Amino acid sequence: MYKNIEEITGKKACSSTGCLKAKNGDIIIDKERNLERWAEYIEELFNDNRKEYDVMKRNFAGPPILKDEVRAVIRKMKSGKATGPDKISVELIEALEDYGIEKTTNLLNEICI
Repeated sequence: MYKNIEEITGKKACSSTGCLKAKNGDIIIDKERNLERWAEYIEELFNDNRKEYDVMKRNFAGPPILKDEVRAVIRKMKSGKATGPDKISVELIEALEDYGIEKTTNLLNEICI
């Protein structure tokens, strides 16, 4: 039956997840029109009338982070946990002892101040 419908209409049946619909709800079968519809959709997503906000300036004047603070936080962290995207574990920082604490402190101060 589906084959006959396809032959008569020249349109292939598609699932709801595999088809794009035009603004009026018609299913788009043509590849070229699919690309045009995607372009329209993306343009609609990014074309809005929100007001622009001021960019926050990076002027956080405050006291620097101390090595003792970093050391205390690392002591509180649990061992044996999975690493994050940086692949640096608590055990690695602990194994580097003072050098690890110093480098971590410097990095945090560079980021925050």
